[in-house]
Amino acid sequence: MTQHDSDAHPRSSGEPRDPGRRIFLRAAAATAAAASGVIATGAAAGGAVAAPAVTPAAAPAAAPGGFPDYRYLKTLLTPSQLKYNPTGEIIFPCVRGVYDKLANPLGRYYLYYGPHDAPGGICLAYGDSLEGPFTEYTANPIVSNNWQPHYRVSHVASPHVVWREDVKELWLYFHGENGTTRLARSKDGITFTYDKVVLTTAMMPAGSSETSYARVFPHELPSRGAHWVMLFMLNNQSNHRDIAWGWSADGRNWTFDQTPLVRHSDVGANNIGGPHLLSRDGSTYVVYNNSKENGGNLLITEVGNDFGRRNHLGLFYDSATTAPDNGRSAAPSFGTDRGVPYMIYEAGERLQGSIAVARG
Repeated sequence: MTQHDSDAHPRSSGEPRDPGRRIFLRAAAATAAAASGVIATGAAAGGAVAAPAVTPAAAPAAAPGGFPDYRYLKTLLTPSQLKYNPTGEIIFPCVRGVYDKLANPLGRYYLYYGPHDAPGGICLAYGDSLEGPFTEYTANPIVSNNWQPHYRVSHVASPHVVWREDVKELWLYFHGENGTTRLARSKDGITFTYDKVVLTTAMMPAGSSETSYARVFPHELPSRGAHWVMLFMLNNQSNHRDIAWGWSADGRNWTFDQTPLVRHSDVGANNIGGPHLLSRDGSTYVVYNNSKENGGNLLITEVGNDFGRRNHLGLFYDSATTAPDNGRSAAPSFGTDRGVPYMIYEAGERLQGSIAVARG
């Protein structure tokens, strides 16, 4: 896992943030931490108009774990400006650099996303910079809720794509229904071949009702014979969502820990989700979102390289009260473009938001 090592970019006085609120939350996060002792490596979205870039000012403090202090830059994708827009909402971005992997990509970067509600659909946009603009692929969705003879479901959503150097393929993990995560594979990042189901509620403790929003990362766990780690959201009859995890030698066949990696109660939230794995300075961290009623922010927990730690470090990214965040940031995907770190994330209230980018 490649760490982010760029210095944080400062913020302008016109950035849509509440500095006093950030300072207060940073102090609270530091107090809590003391008490408790990725990188993506591919031009305009359906005619979408991006917000103006932020001009740097004074240098801020780094985020917990020494990560950059990401600052909102612009909005990349807005549902109303997309040709494929069956439900008026989009979620769960995943960005991957393909310029050094595919022979003739549409752009340097591929941005996967999609609506959640029925019929959902896995969608693609492409661009030459992580700052955008991104162009909507003309034949979205590239994966639908009806893929015979493999499945017919109400919706498919939450695309997460990884590059498999060993087979020169992009592997797509996605859910549909909420209790099933599936795998498909592609040589070009556009046309996919169905592989198999990799996770269901039946693989988790009795009473589990959702195993979704999975992201998969290369990560060595020698003691478990694993080269890959999966993070996902777990729900049960209590209707409080936690972060769960599993490991795999090949990315197809998985073993899952029956105990949550991070519980909602560990961090004082009703629900947590949208996890992403990051590594920095010799350790490993999970970044995830809490629900809007608990702040709508991104939090960070250090789990260590062997996933044996539970060091809850608090606030990673403070969602703005103004647009596009409107008090909620979620499902981050991270990338580095020409040495500059970026975070592409779901901005706005659930099922009412857009896809935005922040710069570190």
